[in-house]
Amino acid sequence: MADFSHCNITVMVTDLDQSISFYCDLLGFELKNRFGNHWADIQAPGLSIGLHPTPHAIPKGENLQIGIRTQNLQKSMAELQSKGVVFKVDDDEVSIASFHDPDQNTLYLIQPSW
Repeated sequence: MADFSHCNITVMVTDLDQSISFYCDLLGFELKNRFGNHWADIQAPGLSIGLHPTPHAIPKGENLQIGIRTQNLQKSMAELQSKGVVFKVDDDEVSIASFHDPDQNTLYLIQPSW
């Protein structure tokens, strides 16, 4: 097996400042590093997110999905809704509430029912 030291998810974004604000100010994740207008390292609980601006036309929302596990879906949703987040909710074996970042990438809150 390879000797990996670190992994992250890279999100291609159109506006680095707007995306940093979304992930840090709205979601409460931590900005670890910012390298000018070329890259930002965001630390989420158990996940490193790299934000990378791209000049290329990437269809909005086709960059990735990020899942955020929560112990209380309704409470987490209410907090984010108070900040303007709009959800689409699915209930099955798990409760999932999907929402979008400024580039229309899908994020979701998930609360297992077991």
